[in-house]
Amino acid sequence: MEDLLIKVEQALDNIRPYLVADGGNVRVLGITDDHVVRLEFIGSCGSCPMSSMTFKAGLEEAILKNVPEIKSVEAVNVAVDTY
Repeated sequence: MEDLLIKVEQALDNIRPYLVADGGNVRVLGITDDHVVRLEFIGSCGSCPMSSMTFKAGLEEAILKNVPEIKSVEAVNVAVDTY
């Protein structure tokens, strides 16, 4: 499971500079036995109304594309879009 965590962190490292530039980041809370990654937005990303788009188009896509062993990605604190 540690191998998967390293691969997930590497995939996220491609996205992190953009999150950090906006005052936020993302933390991997863990990977379940059935290969589901659990993420938490931190900093300004935790309350950003665009976090659901960032999650789907950025983080989830990067992980699933770069770590095919992962079945799905969940974020525990994605803000709800108000649009």
